[in-house]
Amino acid sequence: MTSNIGWELYRAFLSVLKEGSLSGAARELGLTQPTVGRHVAALEAALGVALFTRSQLGLTPTEAALGLRAYAETMASTAASLERAASGYGEGVRGVVRISASEVVGVEVLPPIVEQLRRRHAQLKVELVLTNRVQDLLRREADIAVRMMRPEQAQLVARRVGNIELGLHARKDYLVRCGTPQRTSELARHALIGYDQPSAFVRAASRSFREFTRDAFAIRTDSDLAQLAMIRGGVGIGICQAALAARDDTLVRVLPAAFSMQLETWVTMHEDLRDSPRCRAAFDALAEGLAAYAGQGKIGR
Repeated sequence: MTSNIGWELYRAFLSVLKEGSLSGAARELGLTQPTVGRHVAALEAALGVALFTRSQLGLTPTEAALGLRAYAETMASTAASLERAASGYGEGVRGVVRISASEVVGVEVLPPIVEQLRRRHAQLKVELVLTNRVQDLLRREADIAVRMMRPEQAQLVARRVGNIELGLHARKDYLVRCGTPQRTSELARHALIGYDQPSAFVRAASRSFREFTRDAFAIRTDSDLAQLAMIRGGVGIGICQAALAARDDTLVRVLPAAFSMQLETWVTMHEDLRDSPRCRAAFDALAEGLAAYAGQGKIGR
């Protein structure tokens, strides 16, 4: 196997894995298709293994390619982290900071926090990764993450910002049309909005609230944003952050005594970034803004 393999070969390999074709990878990378093909062939020759087989559907990764994918993704994360770190050198708070958060937090909660952060530090650029998958801070997939669980890795700096409460909510006109349930057994007569595929959070919620099961849902989606949109659209009753619902006069909380869940919320980053001005500024702004949201449901007021 050849040593000192260039990063551009691994980058082409990863892009072909994601796109499934040389042409797709070429578009993503801004290269020509023959160049991507040469990079993949060079990597196969250097490693001494076949990475793809051709089929009618495109390029199919071999077992070797699938086994190497995680390592190449780690290289890509490290390279991107290196670029972000390099961008932060110079006077003041500057450069790029990459923040991971859930879809709902990213769309509904973070905008005013990011606005305040950018107002204080105009040379800071923010990348938002909105996903319900926990981004791996140890692999530098993100610089800072908002997590709804206490991080266990010793290498992470973490600050607890409080609990975000979840409750059942519906739009007023839905309740006027269909009635307001007074006990959990009455939910069976309503259009419930919930998940499609169970997650760890869903399983925990189901243990506490047995009426909230997949079979009971009239509308099923694993997108938290879609569930929120359905609640706001008057489609039925679903789970919503209480602080978000409090901002909307058209939403009403249903069965508050019977259903309440607390999401313990943390802001975390790798300990190696604690002395980075760009990460420190973003970390403190997130912790401050999210603490205000968790405590009062108000930001910047």
